[in-house]
Amino acid sequence: MAAWQGLMVGPRVLVLGASGRLGRMLRRGWAGADLRPVWQLRHEPAGVDEVVWSPLGAPVPEILSGRIDVVLGLAGVVPRPGAALGDNARLGLAALRAGHAVGARHVFLASSVAVYGRGEAPHSEDEAPAPAAAYGRAKLEMEQAARAEVRAIGPGAPGLTCLRIGNVAGADALLGGSVATWQTTPSDRRVPLVLDRFGDGPAAPGPRRAYIGPQSLAKVLACLCRHAMTGPLPDCLNIAAPGVVDMAALLGETGLVAGRDWTWRAAAAGALPMLALDDARLARLCALPPCAGTAAGLVAEWRAMQADGV
Repeated sequence: MAAWQGLMVGPRVLVLGASGRLGRMLRRGWAGADLRPVWQLRHEPAGVDEVVWSPLGAPVPEILSGRIDVVLGLAGVVPRPGAALGDNARLGLAALRAGHAVGARHVFLASSVAVYGRGEAPHSEDEAPAPAAAYGRAKLEMEQAARAEVRAIGPGAPGLTCLRIGNVAGADALLGGSVATWQTTPSDRRVPLVLDRFGDGPAAPGPRRAYIGPQSLAKVLACLCRHAMTGPLPDCLNIAAPGVVDMAALLGETGLVAGRDWTWRAAAAGALPMLALDDARLARLCALPPCAGTAAGLVAEWRAMQADGV
């Protein structure tokens, strides 16, 4: 990592997990922003704004000491067969300890709406988490371990905010998974996608979820990094665009046609019809326009990201 450029302004942000999907989105979204990011990689050759370092296996590089204002911990383990979900807590602690070691003012950790569990009413940061699945439990354990570490460090600890992020367009199972795969599959080998329907009849809804687009996510995270330089922040924040989006509407915006390219199936017992977030706390800090949470707005952001090869 080269020396800082003296003419640059804005917070100096260490981004852990820069080679992951959210990290790659952020690199695109922060291009030209008034931030000074340092992107942490584990293996790739480091450029002038990158550092090669394994947070779970090596001490914080000395070159970062005193040169970081904010740490953004995006590194994490996602649900998949055999995934070591317990490493989420280890990665969160590594990010917090790195922030303390380099003298950062604040640490943000990427958590998940999965910590809330079930329930259709908009989830508030003030409610008691009740995760229903292993991934949500792992993220909640990360949050709890990080808060305990802050208490153990004492007055010299950096500020801490756990970001309970909703679905991110392009990093989600629908657009970033099923639709992206469908688009790259030869037309003669495509199999219609399937979407859950909750109830009977053509008017019965599909799943509705709290979403945020990649550009909107980048704007929110940049905004929060700036806020971290001027005062305290909440210990947790919901991260999503306003409202919820119908996932059938997302499919429609991509150009996929119901009955031809995708079809309905009856939702299984226990499937969640809606996951909504209370975004009032976020809106007071970094408001997004209502269009950011629409199917059209989300798909437009996703397509722009695809066009850039992310």
